[in-house]
Amino acid sequence: MTPRGFPHDDDAAVFVISVAAQLAGMHAQTLRQYDRLGLVSPSRTRGGGRRYSARDIARLRTVQRLSQEDGISLAGIQRILELEHEVSRLEERVEVLTAELERARLERSAAARVFAAGRAGDVVAVRAGERPSRTLSDSRALVVWRPRA
Repeated sequence: MTPRGFPHDDDAAVFVISVAAQLAGMHAQTLRQYDRLGLVSPSRTRGGGRRYSARDIARLRTVQRLSQEDGISLAGIQRILELEHEVSRLEERVEVLTAELERARLERSAAARVFAAGRAGDVVAVRAGERPSRTLSDSRALVVWRPRA
């Protein structure tokens, strides 16, 4: 639990291996083994000591559940975790692309507004790619349309 007034960061490496093992409900040697296998890679201090984050603890619990409850091998668990990471990365990419697409759609709709000047100097909106109405054509109105690059 984070003390009041301090920001909560799931990625802050704050737990030594003994505390992380206790929080994850496993032996410290198991954490070392998972680190060697690359299942959970904690941060390191300058002296080489492991420091685990809340996210690392959650991952340790996931590895333990998959191993003990679901009977999945450590190699299988590693592949599952890799695929979950890939899915998260792709979901983030989809969000970025969706935002870019929406932005482009808005720009396109704004660029689609075209105006014509009438004989009396009035300004009339017309659709892009279309000629002004007959009354404007008779008045020799000028339509300027410049698509955005």
